Order: sequence, then structure tokens, then C-alpha cells
Amino acid sequence: MQARSALFDLYGDHLRPRGGRAAVAALVRLLAPLGIAAPAVRTAISRMVRQGWLHPLRLPTGPGYGITPKAARRLDAAGARIYRTQRPGGGLAAAWTGRFDLITLEPPAHRGARARLVANLGFLGYGSIDGSTWISPRPGEGVDALLTEAGVRYDRFEAEHSGGTDGAIKLVARAWDLDGIAAAYDEFVERLTPLVTAVGPGTPDERAYAVRFTLVHAWRAFLFRDPQLPPELLPERWAGTAAAAFFDHHAHRLRPAADRFVDACLTL
Repeated sequence: MQARSALFDLYGDHLRPRGGRAAVAALVRLLAPLGIAAPAVRTAISRMVRQGWLHPLRLPTGPGYGITPKAARRLDAAGARIYRTQRPGGGLAAAWTGRFDLITLEPPAHRGARARLVANLGFLGYGSIDGSTWISPRPGEGVDALLTEAGVRYDRFEAEHSGGTDGAIKLVARAWDLDGIAAAYDEFVERLTPLVTAVGPGTPDERAYAVRFTLVHAWRAFLFRDPQLPPELLPERWAGTAAAAFFDHHAHRLRPAADRFVDACLTL
């Protein structure tokens, strides 16, 4: 687990509901149970400040950092998808309209910029038909701002399947590796089961916090892989459904102990 990614999880899952700010010393304490050393935390904080995710501030407990409006929007969007089954209807949206949001663009020439764009479009739920054509079953919130900030030329269209042989499901299979995503969900449950089931009533709060953090961190990876397609476009007995139920159960069960540990670290 890298420090920058862990900080995003920490701010999104624990600090956003507590005002989105914390002292540096508290951030170090909160990432220590995950095996992340203080120098790595401070380096990641500096990087996130440069990227516009955090801003420095003075707190009663010492120097600290708060989230920027840009980070708040990103964390709120991520939180809605991480705890997606708690939303009305249990997903990102109500009934699918049968239409896709289709984007054609000129990919950035620079390899690093291209990789960032691919990751960000994936986070917003877009899949790539080819290097310059992307689709999503719903318009991605903030996609225009994302593409403008990336400096790419693009056009967006509203599209629906109107004829042909294989239908929309075949198009979805080109844009996303659903077999690979399903296998990743199965692996997630298999890998995390021994870890979360080992935490019981007598487990110290710090250990429960670390296990829950690991669970959320692993689940967060699906934000960049799974577009959370409507049921009409998914295979029967979708593996993501069982994985979401597993995540929800253990994330809820371990929350009280994790909250106690966070509150203790913030008040030291």
C-alpha cells in the first residue's frame, strides 16, 4: 500500500466526515498501523499539495492539511461508489436509458499524460473501444472538465444501438473485460476472507482499523476497473453482487472499532 493512495483512503473514509482535515502527527499515527513510515507520509502529503488535493493549515494540535474543493468532489464521488449498495436502488443510477455516452478524442502524445487520462476515464466509468473512442452507460460527472484540463481535443455523443447482429452487449464486451473483472471480484473475496473473519470482539481497535482499512483499500481498486454497468448489460449471477455484499457486511461490522481508533489518534 503506497502512502499517497492510503492518504486518499484515509481522507475519504475517515477524515471527510470529520471535516476533511488533520494534523500531520495524526496522519502519521493513522498510517503507521499499515506499515507506512513517517517520511513516506510527509513525501506523499507534499506531492498531494502540489497536485491540488490538499492545502496546509494550522490546527490547535499543530500544522496539518485539509482537502481542497477538488479533492472533496473526488472523494464524495468515490465514497458514493464504494458504498454503492447503500444508495437508493443499490447502484449509480436508476433504470438504464438504453443510451451510451460516447466520446471520441485525440489521445495525449506524452505517455504519462495518456496513462493518467486512461485512469481518470476509467474512474468515471468509461471503457475504451479503441485508443480514441470511449463509452459509458451514463454521462460521467465532470468528464468535460477532465478532458479540458487534460488538454485533449474531443467530441461527445449520445448513442444507442439501432441495428446489427450482436447488440449492445457485444459492444460492452469490447470496452470492458467482464470476465477479468468477475475473476478479480472472486479473488477479492477469497483473499480478504481470512483477514476479516479473524477480527472479533476481543480484537484491539488498532488491529480492527488496519484490517478494515485494508478491506476498503482493496475494494477501492474496483473504482478504476468496474464501470458498474446496469443489470441489462451484465452476465447472470454477476460476481460483483456477492463481492459487494461481502464488503458491506465486514466494512459495517468493523466500523465502530475503526472509528474509535481514528478518534483516539486525532485527539492525542
